[in-house]
Amino acid sequence: MTELLQQAFEQAAKLPQMQQDTFARFLLAELESERRWDDLLNRPESEDLLKQLADEALAAHRIARENV
Repeated sequence: MTELLQQAFEQAAKLPQMQQDTFARFLLAELESERRWDDLLNRPESEDLLKQLADEALAAHRIARENV
C-alpha cells in the first residue's frame, strides 16, 4: 500500500461509522467501475469503436473550426 493511500485510510478511520461505510461504498463502486471500463476497453472490438469515435470527434472539430 502506498503512503498516500495509507494516510487516506487513516483519516477515513477517524470518521463516524456511517461516514466510513459511505466512503467504503463509494470507493468500492469506483473500483468496480474502473474494472468494468478496463474489461470493456480490452475487448478486441473496442479498438475499432474507439477509432471510429475519434474520427468522428476530429471531423466535428474540423467543421467547428471552419465555421468560426
